[in-house]
Amino acid sequence: MEKVDIAVIGGGAWGRALACAFSKKNDVGIVSRRELKYLRSYHSHKVIQIPMEEAIKCKYIIIAVKSEAIRELLSKTKFNKSSIILVASKGIELDSGAFISDIFDRLCDNKNVGYLMGPSFASEVLEGMPGALNIHTNKEDKIKHISNIFPNFIKVYFDNDVIGGEIAGAYKNIIAIGAGISDGLQLGNNAKASLLSRGLVEMARFGKFFGANSDTFLGLSGAGDLFLTANSNLSRNYRVGNALSKNKPINSILDELGEVAEGVYSTKAVIKLANKHNIYIPIAKQIYDILEGKCPKKSVGELLLRENCDSIGSLDFFKL
Repeated sequence: MEKVDIAVIGGGAWGRALACAFSKKNDVGIVSRRELKYLRSYHSHKVIQIPMEEAIKCKYIIIAVKSEAIRELLSKTKFNKSSIILVASKGIELDSGAFISDIFDRLCDNKNVGYLMGPSFASEVLEGMPGALNIHTNKEDKIKHISNIFPNFIKVYFDNDVIGGEIAGAYKNIIAIGAGISDGLQLGNNAKASLLSRGLVEMARFGKFFGANSDTFLGLSGAGDLFLTANSNLSRNYRVGNALSKNKPINSILDELGEVAEGVYSTKAVIKLANKHNIYIPIAKQIYDILEGKCPKKSVGELLLRENCDSIGSLDFFKL
């Protein structure tokens, strides 16, 4: 088996894009349940498919599987404590309502973990287009050198607000579904801007309950990723919303999509947590109802006619 410096676990579009990007400076191995016939890389380095037993020997391990597969992965895999783990998955576990960092804390002995967040379409990363990302971690002193493996076209920032980064990464997909619905219904630019700005406030309100830092939602992981995901057909969640606006059932939409749309599962998980903790999230609630079959136009009307429950008498971001 050829030796590689970095292992990417997950052979989906995001995992393959990251593997290609990291091959700018390194030899990269990728783990996938299916055979990957064509793997792009830069000329000076290679990307090859490797088994899990080789991946766990690598110094740097990138995890890019769907959020619902994280628990199973950690239950079956023992990572070396000396490795640096970068989690590139976004979402909240549906059954338990657990954040990905909670699952890692409970099941992974390796504590040198960071969470990759921010605006990042896989197709643009694959093409080497410039961008910036956050690594959320409370172990920056132990993992800071991981920034050296990134290609020059990706600027990396560190942030110690792990829970805020996770919530932003999950919640923006919910609002992106709403943005797709808005555009599909041709509600106009005013409605879209209102949805995104109020969605950002709602995201931050939800995050505040779990101890997130308000600044996180105004940075790359929050506003940055939201504005990207909610404004392009490259976003799977946006495309889901667009299809929902045409009254298509969600199961048919997902079958046609053929890819994971994390926002569908994140919506259900967020609603479960909001109901448990009595958190006010009217936009996410309407999107959840639409996923369950409610008429999108009726949801829009209810959002416009709902009682104004938000205080605007303070400059506190969470009360805007």
